[in-house]
Amino acid sequence: MDVDGGGNKRVFHRLTGPSSDSKNQKVCYHWRAGKCNRFPCPFLHRELHPPAVHPPNGTAPSSSKRHHAFAASAEDHSGPRRVPHNNTWGRVHGGNAGGNKFVRKTDKVCNYWIQGNCTYGDKCKFLHSWTMGDGFSLLTQLEGHQNVVTGIALPSGSDKLYTGSKDETVRIWDCQSGQCAAVIQLGCEVGCMISEGPWIFVGMLNMVKAWNTQTNTESSLTGPVGQVYSLVVGNELLFAGTQDGSILVWKFNVSTNCFEPLTSLKGHSLPVVSLVVGANRLYSGSMDHSIKVWSLETLQCLQTLTDHSAVVMSVLCWDQFLLSCSLDQTIKVWVSTQNGGLEVTYTHNEEHGVLALCGMHDSEGKPVLLSSCNDNSVRLYDLPSFTERENFLETRGTINSGRPWWPIFHRRWNGSSESMEHGS
Repeated sequence: MDVDGGGNKRVFHRLTGPSSDSKNQKVCYHWRAGKCNRFPCPFLHRELHPPAVHPPNGTAPSSSKRHHAFAASAEDHSGPRRVPHNNTWGRVHGGNAGGNKFVRKTDKVCNYWIQGNCTYGDKCKFLHSWTMGDGFSLLTQLEGHQNVVTGIALPSGSDKLYTGSKDETVRIWDCQSGQCAAVIQLGCEVGCMISEGPWIFVGMLNMVKAWNTQTNTESSLTGPVGQVYSLVVGNELLFAGTQDGSILVWKFNVSTNCFEPLTSLKGHSLPVVSLVVGANRLYSGSMDHSIKVWSLETLQCLQTLTDHSAVVMSVLCWDQFLLSCSLDQTIKVWVSTQNGGLEVTYTHNEEHGVLALCGMHDSEGKPVLLSSCNDNSVRLYDLPSFTERENFLETRGTINSGRPWWPIFHRRWNGSSESMEHGS
């Protein structure tokens, strides 16, 4: 590299690190956001490591024990609770420098590679991969649905995967072979689908179907008005978000082996499209741009959150925080205040609307967030810094909208492997 010119010299220092006379050089803010287009850029395109700090006895500090977990049920007590406001959401630390290695690009997947006849091979200027990054690889592609896939469920102890679609069918897939084992014709669109233990719940027009995969029993829960868009189980109750803005509640009766209607929660003015349970609370996201917080004990509305300016597509409990995403192109992190309410402690901005959120941990126990975006991609972020780790690419329609197929990706963490769903 020619470093004689002033501009090239700055590029050299930016790539190789600050010299003795550039100790005050700063990291490029736009590079951190993945949007720097300055060539050359006078600022660093890498993270600065903080000076190592060791105890007085010279021993290296031990790693702290992981304590974060994603909420799976009300018993996890993982919903938002009050924490100090000096949090680290959205901040990139020196120790996290390796995570910011994927710059957001406009690269597209090669259409000829998809068809299996690209003649350029490694020299092709388009991507020959479904992901930007090396943490995931395509395991298989399940084809058969003729319209949008609106729900994916894997019941506990089952070797079958269930998918529901707007093509008015539920397909059952063999997890070993990847083949479709059965097709169930429903006669109306599937709005959502979840699994809880051996049960599969399917949200449909004016009803919820409940199937027990162990006993092969089936129930039809009536009461909803219009399409059922969201389902969740918590505190031994089944909640269904409906098209008319209501949240219907059923309680399972063990003696009669059936679900009995309990009540209907009123408050939203438009369809309820997202539900999650955590810390003895029910959180509901709606097309009316609001999130409502309900007590699982009294089933009363405790608070209405109105910071989003478009449809609240998904809500997620993570440790003491609540995360929400919207078509307003933001992901918001909520934390409890002194009076027990919730307020926004950090807002992550996306270039497009956000359709769904999902949380997981890598093999080192580090929390990561999967964000399905309205630009046909799924992005994976390290938390709490929101550093982008990976980008799953799509070319055949948006995630959760307009897609007749969905792939399953294979996750690889430090040599270990685990399969997971993509695109529910």
